[in-house]
Amino acid sequence: MFDTVLVANRGEIALRVIRTLRRLGVRSVAVFSDADADAPHVRAADVAVRLGPADRSDSSAAETYLRTDQILAAARRTGAQAVHPGYGFLAENSGFARACADAGLVFIGPPPGAVELMGDKINAKEAVRAAGVPVVPGSQATAPTDEDLVAAADEIGYPVLLKPSAGGGGKGMRLVRDRADLPTEIAAARRVARTAFGDDTLLLERWIDRPRHIEVQVLADAHGTTVHLGERECSLQRRHQKLIEEAPSVLLNAETRAAMGAAAVRAAESCGYTGAGTVEFIVPGIDPDAPASAAEGVRDFFFMEMNTRLQVEHPVTELAVAVGPDSARLDLVEWQLRVAAGEPLTFSQSDISFLGHAIEARICAEDPERDFLPTGGRILALDEPQGEGIRVDSGVAPGTVVTSAYDPMLAKVIAYGPDRPTALRRLRAALADTRILGVTTNTGFLRRLLAHPEVVAGRLDTGLVEQTAQQQPALLAAPYSPSNAPAPVGSADAAGSAHSANPVDPAGSVDSANGTAAAAPEPPSPAHLLYYAAALARHLELTPAADPGGWTDPFSLPSGWRLGGTPAWTTHRLRTPGQDPVSVRVRSIAAGNVTDATDNPAGLTREVELRLDAGPVHRARASLAGDRLHLTVDGVQTAFALATDTAPGLPAGPVTWLGIDGDAWPLHAYDPAVESAAGAGAHHGALTAPMPGTVTVVKTTAGEAVRKGQPLLVLEAMKMEHVIAAPHDGVVAELRAAAGATVAMEDLLVVVAPAAEATEPAEVRS
Repeated sequence: MFDTVLVANRGEIALRVIRTLRRLGVRSVAVFSDADADAPHVRAADVAVRLGPADRSDSSAAETYLRTDQILAAARRTGAQAVHPGYGFLAENSGFARACADAGLVFIGPPPGAVELMGDKINAKEAVRAAGVPVVPGSQATAPTDEDLVAAADEIGYPVLLKPSAGGGGKGMRLVRDRADLPTEIAAARRVARTAFGDDTLLLERWIDRPRHIEVQVLADAHGTTVHLGERECSLQRRHQKLIEEAPSVLLNAETRAAMGAAAVRAAESCGYTGAGTVEFIVPGIDPDAPASAAEGVRDFFFMEMNTRLQVEHPVTELAVAVGPDSARLDLVEWQLRVAAGEPLTFSQSDISFLGHAIEARICAEDPERDFLPTGGRILALDEPQGEGIRVDSGVAPGTVVTSAYDPMLAKVIAYGPDRPTALRRLRAALADTRILGVTTNTGFLRRLLAHPEVVAGRLDTGLVEQTAQQQPALLAAPYSPSNAPAPVGSADAAGSAHSANPVDPAGSVDSANGTAAAAPEPPSPAHLLYYAAALARHLELTPAADPGGWTDPFSLPSGWRLGGTPAWTTHRLRTPGQDPVSVRVRSIAAGNVTDATDNPAGLTREVELRLDAGPVHRARASLAGDRLHLTVDGVQTAFALATDTAPGLPAGPVTWLGIDGDAWPLHAYDPAVESAAGAGAHHGALTAPMPGTVTVVKTTAGEAVRKGQPLLVLEAMKMEHVIAAPHDGVVAELRAAAGATVAMEDLLVVVAPAAEATEPAEVRS
């Protein structure tokens, strides 16, 4: 076994490898960019070495985690004997594997030749075809031109799938259903492939309807033994990016499982593979109207690609696969190390079986309510789930700053159970207990996806998520989201009345002055509870701390007390991104005199009345317990996770973050006067950055006449492209974006003046 191993990666996979190294007593070396200087993987390692230019700070992957020379130099400085590449970055780069060998370092992975062969999807298909592994019909040329790809598509028929030959992870893949769209999609796929993998070679395959993505884990030593560790179902995807993985697959019968496993072993042996790898297959789904006999016998399956590295979803195999008579579990990182050190496998295929069921969910910094655009920010509060059968592989901590420079995945939550229903229940509960405040994530979305009737029934395919989002969006919608908030009864939207600065209590409210009460109002919606919680959290912040003698100045409290009258309303104006602002009014119910309001424990409100805009009045109170806000409205209590972003320079001051059931939202203070002034200066047709990222392509110039929908520029963040298009016909009046520029969310990029308004000379700014 090695004495020292350098981990050439970051985030949760670096931590995952370091944990195994520590358990085995092997010294660990981390590498880091300036952006990751205080990251958890740096703190966990025995030694850490900075990557990046010596004369400046540049945390881009190209200047840090993709710099072979700097990683090898770090290995020399620290006396490392081997390098573990993790996944992503240089993990499937044959040049890096060769450079390690040339430097006298052991690359913890397959031989460079296997990486090179399987990294070229075109040659990989030919190699496994020769080994008797079925492949999907598609293009045959080694480096097909655009014309070759069009001709191949015409031959096999539409729809077709474009894939970068040199990459993986779904990046650059394009599903094309219409021949007229193929040239544009080829150009886009080549651009992504060139950026992500340094090689714009593409291949084209026939698209299979209702496809299921099922992969097989293989493990091979250098002594001639190759085994498979069963399959993982990875069909729950969005834009070819995996969201949920599980083992075993509910689709496969014993005959198909054995046949796919044997095919995976042949694929690995065809390239002289050693170490841990994954052979990915596409499997046609079962037609719901097909007879039961269609599920019998060996099902069709086709080779897609081989990933010559550890997979993100390897934990489900570690949890669900048992080895030997004592049902031992495997640590795949440990076996990567042992195989790289020359040790033989100590078990055979007959020793391996499934025992129980495991499911994994990938938590990413992306916003499901904004078409999963990448997000970012500083993690203010973090609670990771615990409990029976729960495992968390995380790469973040409170205070971690999430940027657009790297992959958006923050953590993985994995649940194990004796059967699939148990594992599903445990994972849904674990995601509800996952609280990440300060960065918008997909956690709550994943929890709702796992409750989808088709997912529960195991009727999966790679298009299910996007199909549901289009046809049944309510199944995946967050109940507490402001975007789903109904207009309050009696509000301007619901009843056509104007908002009132000093509202009169509607029927159904409590009259604080005389104590009379009418019928109770309808219970508030979950989204309205979110606004109430934010308002009362801010209300509690207005309460000053008592002096050392325990006395509080009653006139400094937000009690609304007035001499001889009903307490006044305190108005909290709030706004969430992308939604109209709202006003939540709060007033005390029983402040009979000025000193009554001081009789409150710290962190607790008296019973108050709440009113959202011109809606009904509800009775409520709130209390703080650590980072939990307990809100009681009309006798029903709801608990929210609470954190406040007080970073300097926030335009509207501190931001209140509230979380529940895996979801979280920022609520900003709203000043109508300030917003009105800002709005008056905003130009119609101004296009801002929908996410933090880098401008990769600018397709227009100042003064150019453009048509509605015409692409103007391309913004990239976390390896995802987003096209900024003209909102209407007009002229580019102002262009602030430049290729290669880094932009923050909501930065102004370009202004398109409607044709009738485009009378002034266009302006270019940098």
